[in-house]
This record gives sequence, C-alpha cells and structure tokens, in this order.
Amino acid sequence: MSAPRVSYEFSDGIATLTMDDGKANAMSVAMLQALNNALDRAQADGAAVLLTGRPGMFSGGFDLAVFKRGPDELYRMLEAGARLTERLLSFPKPVVAACSGHAVAMGLFLLLSTDVRIGVDSGARLQANEVQIGLTLPHFAIEVCRQRLAPAHLNLVAATAAPYTPEQALAAGMLDELAPAASLLATARERTAKLLTLNAEAFTATKLRLRAESLTALRAAIDADLADWSQRFRSA
Repeated sequence: MSAPRVSYEFSDGIATLTMDDGKANAMSVAMLQALNNALDRAQADGAAVLLTGRPGMFSGGFDLAVFKRGPDELYRMLEAGARLTERLLSFPKPVVAACSGHAVAMGLFLLLSTDVRIGVDSGARLQANEVQIGLTLPHFAIEVCRQRLAPAHLNLVAATAAPYTPEQALAAGMLDELAPAASLLATARERTAKLLTLNAEAFTATKLRLRAESLTALRAAIDADLADWSQRFRSA
C-alpha cells in the first residue's frame, strides 16, 4: 500500500485537504495523524477546511489490517479516529466535505463530522458496515450518526448496515447536496467560500452552542469506548 498522504493547499482562506493513499484511503494511525497535522496547519492559517478524497473514494474506513496486528496499534487507531470526530465537530472554522466517492464505516463517520457535506451524484456507496463484518458499532460512532441522521434512518444505518446510494444518503441526512464528479470540488469550494462570508465569531459560537449536547454525549461515548478497548485489547 502507498504511504498515507494528505495534501494541503491553502488559498483565499480555504485549506483543501485531499486524502489519497492510492487505494481505499484507509484510516490507519498514519493517515489519522496526517489528517490531524493538516488540521493543525489549517488552524494556524485561520482557514476554513475543505476535506476530500481521491476520485471514487472518500474513505473506506479503518485499516482492517491493523485488527490482525498488535493491540497497541489497534487501540491507537481507534482512539485517534474517535477523537478526530470530536475535533471536526468542534473545529473553530467551517469544515466542508466533498465526498468524492465511497464513504464506509470510519469514512462515513468522518463525513458526518463535518459542517456541510456535498457528495458525488452517482457511483458511491455510503455505509456503516460494522455489523456486516462482525464488529459492534463503537459508542462514538453511534453518537456521530445520531447527531446527523434523520431518526428514521438511524436504526437502518447503525443496526442493519444498510448501504445508501448518494440520493438515498441525501434523504437520510448523510449528505446536504449532490454534484456531478466533474464539478464536485468547484461546488464544494464555492460553498466553503460562502461560509467564510459569515461572521466568524458568531459562526463558531453558534456551532458550539448548537452541538453542545451532542459533543457532551460524544465525549462520554469516547470515554466508554476507551474503557472498552483498553479492557479488550490491553488487558492480558
């Protein structure tokens, strides 16, 4: 597998973060660290964030190969993924996702943690597939889904691993808008630029006020997950 890579491009107040590992944009420890490093840079630049993946693939989720390796790496990967959702949900500047293709498992939770989500209008699958592959959905993932999804879809997404097309994802609340692949980035950049015309202080304060209950629940969920993962993966 190619080394995880998150490219960074800053212009006109927008930091574009592009994930591309040449394959599924797996959320390995290295990829999660690269995303956090890019967010650190965006925060230092005072930038709004535009997050995207390579054509056809936003992210396929956690790196499943890590589940077959040592428990310490697995714990670090899961914790980093959980904490990244909290960071995005409370990021002080607007975060827009251009969902360039499939968004599965942790890739979907990453998408649902952004402020505005624009997806390709065809050829993508959005799915929390944990129960399909024998994994119990983490507490943090349930809270991330709960704060975004239409109530009628929460059970279908979390408990039945139902796959969604882009149009279905729009109805469920996974996405806010669809765009052809050829114009996805331009559309997302236009929406990000529009968010920058808002009063920055009022935007951040309102965002945090709006999400106060969700963030409190998410932090408690992460604590519960860390206790669970520590017992399962670190106790001998």
